[in-house]
Amino acid sequence: MAQPLMPHATASWLVDNTALTFEQIAEFCGLHVLEVQAIADDTAATKLTGRDPVRAHEVTQDEIDKGQADPEYRLKMTKGPEQVRRTKGPRYTPVSKRQDKPDGIAWIIRNHPEISDGAISSLIGTTRTTIAAIRDRTHWNIGNITPKDPVTLGLTTQRELDAAVNKAAKSAGAEPQPTDNRLDGDRAALIEQLRAEREQASRDAELAGDEGTAPKPFFEDPFRR
Repeated sequence: MAQPLMPHATASWLVDNTALTFEQIAEFCGLHVLEVQAIADDTAATKLTGRDPVRAHEVTQDEIDKGQADPEYRLKMTKGPEQVRRTKGPRYTPVSKRQDKPDGIAWIIRNHPEISDGAISSLIGTTRTTIAAIRDRTHWNIGNITPKDPVTLGLTTQRELDAAVNKAAKSAGAEPQPTDNRLDGDRAALIEQLRAEREQASRDAELAGDEGTAPKPFFEDPFRR
């Protein structure tokens, strides 16, 4: 069932402005009835500013009137909130990986100078200004930039990188390089190896903990008479 865009704020408004039961509000907003109770009692972590679902065109006043007249009635949403889709702009990169972008850009520039700045921008998800600064060595942090494979850094995939290399080679009139899919198997094997090592480390830690709590074995001193 669709829910309001801001469930808690909507619940706060319904508590303050309608005679709907907590159960009706909880079901409409997709919350637990105890959350609605906390909002009504002002015991929630923060005091919420109410959001009118009628003005937001998420429910009609007629629906609210029906709910107020019949505690068993379940409100129906007029429409769900619009889903925001990212259709333009550079590739999104998680915050934890953004500091790796200059290293990945430098690697492509060094190993595949035939790839255009526009193609690098699409691969890495960065601006042409940043690429030009790294290419011209005028980047503010150029002394700390170390070329690293962007596939290894998780900034792009091997298939996408190969496609960009082949496209650049084709544009330059060179023979395209065959796509190497061997890395996919290597990566899967590496992931499996890391998982096994992590599980083994966990077992070792458990054994170490058990040994730490177990009584120490008695050893007779061979020099004792």
